Amino acid sequence: MTDGDVRPTVGLNLHTHLEGSIRPRTAAELAEAHAVPAPPGGWEDALRMREAGSLTTFLAHVGAAYPLFATREAIGRIVAEAVQDAAADGVAYLELRFGPATHAGEMSIAGVIAAATDGLRDGIRRSGMPAGLVVCALRHHDPATNEEVARAAADHAGRGIVGFDVAGDELLFPSLEPMARPFGIAAAAGLGLTAHAGEAGTAEHVRDAVERLGVRRIGHGIHAADSDAVIRWAADEGICFEQCPTSNVLTGAVRSYSAHPIRRFLDAGCDVVIGDDDPTTTGAPL
Repeated sequence: MTDGDVRPTVGLNLHTHLEGSIRPRTAAELAEAHAVPAPPGGWEDALRMREAGSLTTFLAHVGAAYPLFATREAIGRIVAEAVQDAAADGVAYLELRFGPATHAGEMSIAGVIAAATDGLRDGIRRSGMPAGLVVCALRHHDPATNEEVARAAADHAGRGIVGFDVAGDELLFPSLEPMARPFGIAAAAGLGLTAHAGEAGTAEHVRDAVERLGVRRIGHGIHAADSDAVIRWAADEGICFEQCPTSNVLTGAVRSYSAHPIRRFLDAGCDVVIGDDDPTTTGAPL
């Protein structure tokens, strides 16, 4: 992962999810190959969210692609194409995050990660753009699963895996206490640490992620702007915010682009990078 002392740029895309990056044409081809029924309206409509709604609706569009991550070959292809697409959009460095436990069916969690690293190497070779993978533990998974995810990520540190994250429904699963052990495993392996926090939750969720898990970057974190104390503290601590304005509008986290608090973060002296979150879902690649 890169250090937090970066300013806004489209040269770095440090917050994009693999599950929301699949090409609709690839989705159709993988679905046909693996007998996955086509959704009503086709894959383009299933994967793309075209107007603002809720986080639940947004995640349903992202989740439409989950059945397509069924084989090692499919995962490798999706990763490689995501890297190539980012390079074609002018990105200079990509960090692509994913939740391997979501896709561990016939494959093990370690097998999913290995498939993703294979695809990463292929995408880098084809595009010439440097990239890394960030492994996500998910809030709704049990602690044993998330510890297995962390151990598998740690085993692949330095082999394409550069970071560790926590994602999932912040409102239904607000406590980060179950994530302490997985993040300790990841930190011991030298992985960079980031956390989704303050997207649906409060400013204090941002502080909690930093203090409890030791993260130096926050995914979204827009509600830190609701607290003068937290946003000043984050600036003093050098916390970098990975902000994704397009998805924030689509999920209803902010009312409009003009209402997005990114300027407040910059004025407070916070480090901010812009990500596309889920470029297929948002239709807004960098």
